[in-house]
Amino acid sequence: SREPDVPPEAPLLFEVTLLEVRDGPDPQQLPPAVRLRLGSQRRERGNFHFARGDFAAALRSYRLSLRALDGPATAPAGPEEEEELREQRVKCLNNCAAAELKLGRAEEALAACEAALRISPDNGRALLRRGQLLAEQGRDAEAALVLRRALELDPASKVIHTELSRLAKRQSSPSST
Repeated sequence: SREPDVPPEAPLLFEVTLLEVRDGPDPQQLPPAVRLRLGSQRRERGNFHFARGDFAAALRSYRLSLRALDGPATAPAGPEEEEELREQRVKCLNNCAAAELKLGRAEEALAACEAALRISPDNGRALLRRGQLLAEQGRDAEAALVLRRALELDPASKVIHTELSRLAKRQSSPSST
């Protein structure tokens, strides 16, 4: 029981040898509660990468989360679990849209928003982002409709008001007539 000869705060270098790689379990074979936990862990990992600015890694994590949450499972989900699976899918799709935007892929971001809205038509975040993306594409009439719907759901949102004001100014400017 003698003390190590390494001084405190000394830098250490470790060499690790990978001995084996195993695939994880097929999420479709897991019970709903386990799929939810796995999906949530992967989404949180994506959030970690997103916060660090590694948007490609974040997107990979969000897609892995969706794979865990999607599709039929061997054990049927109860109504509460099914609702939680839907909510988690929408969160992941919204996060995918944000990561795609950060990577400069507007079409993919729009597709992720639309997928989220197919699951949850009144999701404010997906509506707002879809409206912003449509406006960026010059699809002002569609953007205005989507943003007005988002405003109905969240009338206090300054971001939505700002986006609608920007659209109105653009439509009323002489260069757009």
